[in-house]
Amino acid sequence: MSQPKSEEPEVPAKILVADDDDALRRLMQRLLRDTGHDVLLACDGVEALKVFGDQQIDLIVSDISMPRMDGMTLLRRVRELNEDIPFILLAGAPTTNTAIDALRFHATEYLPKPVEPRQLLESVTHALGLNRLAKIRREALSLYQEHNSQHGETSRRELNFGRAVAAVYMVYQPIVSWSRKEPFGYEALVRSSEPTMPGPGALFDAAEELGRIHDLGRQIRNKCSDPFGPEHFTKSLFVNLHTADLLDSTLFDPDSRLAKIADRIVLEITERSTLEAVGQVRERIARLRQLGFRIAIDDIGAGYSGLNSFAMIQPDVVKLDITLVRGVDEDPVKRKLVRVLADLCADLGILVVAEGVETPSERDTLVSLGCDLLQGYLFARPGAPFPTPNF
Repeated sequence: MSQPKSEEPEVPAKILVADDDDALRRLMQRLLRDTGHDVLLACDGVEALKVFGDQQIDLIVSDISMPRMDGMTLLRRVRELNEDIPFILLAGAPTTNTAIDALRFHATEYLPKPVEPRQLLESVTHALGLNRLAKIRREALSLYQEHNSQHGETSRRELNFGRAVAAVYMVYQPIVSWSRKEPFGYEALVRSSEPTMPGPGALFDAAEELGRIHDLGRQIRNKCSDPFGPEHFTKSLFVNLHTADLLDSTLFDPDSRLAKIADRIVLEITERSTLEAVGQVRERIARLRQLGFRIAIDDIGAGYSGLNSFAMIQPDVVKLDITLVRGVDEDPVKRKLVRVLADLCADLGILVVAEGVETPSERDTLVSLGCDLLQGYLFARPGAPFPTPNF
């Protein structure tokens, strides 16, 4: 059977093939060389990572199951070094977990083995096309920034922020009920694949500086409910709000994506700026409750501002600040504060979540003080939907 023809690039692409099956590795090398590509080989992830560090590679094709370092670990390590390089994963035994991880770490394609030659060549051609487009976009952006350099740092920051908002994705951390040994819900946490603003701190700092809080908030609200399907109907999704989001009319739209599942949403107000600057806070919170949302306040116990918010909002849920939780097992003052807050919330019918739990001793102390809902690395790190907590 004749091989399908692929359009040759102007400059041969350098492709790294990693597979512990020598015969299959050589077969892919011949196939790709016949279409004009320069092909380098590696027998496992360790060798592939070394080649990647020594050579300018345009595409990686890797088996998942390999000794020493498997393909998924190789993908993660490569992504730490390069966010853009195309990466095709081959799976002899595809699973849902590996497919989710492939998506999470931005694999270009995830193909089950055995792969037909035509399918492999089509995937390679598609991936190299994406790589060329990415290079063109980077070059165009570089020229654009150079042309507009007279606008200075603000223009560069605007460009970076625009890319960061477009590249927003969400990770999820479970909030567990210790007594029931099951997830109570999940907190949606914002991330971005834009390297200049990867985390929430950098994103919100730039949004505040540029007056773009509403743009960022809308993107977060649109993204966070994507995987929250019917199978998680009984769970709660905690969604962070900047106080300025309370001034955004789209937050109160009954036809918005979040409003349609408002009975499962807890809007978590993080007080990065004062609530007094918002105006009509009680009225705005009442409108959100009419739509079916519950309201949480973050960082209770961090200082006066959190307690002031408590009185103003009268929340359904409060989250104990991480500084109050950290080392609570060794600090009698912290234990007294947690006990007072837990008892007060119990009297008022308010749920308490202790976040930032990292040790079994902290967990046991918090439970003894009346905190059943817990969140922290002890149970699960934030990850793709939805991490399974450890009990």
